[in-house]
Amino acid sequence: MKVFGWRVPMMFSLVVWLVVWEIIGQAGWMFLIPPFTDVLRASFELLGSESFHKSAGVTLSAFASGMGIAIAAGIPLGVLMGRVDAVDRLLGMWVNVFVSAPLTALVPIIMILFGFGQTTIIVTVMLFAIWIIVLDTRAGIRSVNPSLIDMARAFCASRFQLYTRVLILAALPEILAGIRLGLIRGVKGVVIGQLLVAIIGLGELFELYSRNFLMDKFWAVTILLFAFAIAASSLIEMLERRVEYYAGARG
Repeated sequence: MKVFGWRVPMMFSLVVWLVVWEIIGQAGWMFLIPPFTDVLRASFELLGSESFHKSAGVTLSAFASGMGIAIAAGIPLGVLMGRVDAVDRLLGMWVNVFVSAPLTALVPIIMILFGFGQTTIIVTVMLFAIWIIVLDTRAGIRSVNPSLIDMARAFCASRFQLYTRVLILAALPEILAGIRLGLIRGVKGVVIGQLLVAIIGLGELFELYSRNFLMDKFWAVTILLFAFAIAASSLIEMLERRVEYYAGARG
């Protein structure tokens, strides 16, 4: 990025916005926006508090369970849609609908089906994450070079070997991209679920701090949640780069 002809790091824009945030907070123009230094101080306090650890544990448990189900179900479904045209025609429209639909509207229905509790949160995370995993897996499977499949069959590979050692490995970059995007959507799902359905975990902290106008702690929880999502997404992105050579094998 260049500013007035000088090359500056991309993080420079973040620093600029943090400075603006600090100025607005110190000026007291909006009570909803405390100084960033207060938010930073509250973040360190929360990281050392038992209540935050307990709430984060509840949230991470629901998030991990929902993402695990989304990955375990989404990848096989995407592979099936990528390989079987009849399944693709049958489910393709519905998968695209759920990817673009406002899934928040379905949360009350999930609540009626599964009640007020952790199960509803897990299902919400799964619904937010699974569809993009399915679509990206399908795209990866359909991008596999047919010559790889012919070669596997020429060497008498079994159906299981064809799928596990050829198709899934060749489609791995797209599968990981889907998991990365699904993870980000899953974070939205767990927060929405804990705010709208069961006021537990980090959702309970959001409710507590907003109701009592403890905006420094409210923004601290928000920043920590964003940091988790960005860190997890970056780890998967690093893994994507390590397996990019599989994409070259399809060319």
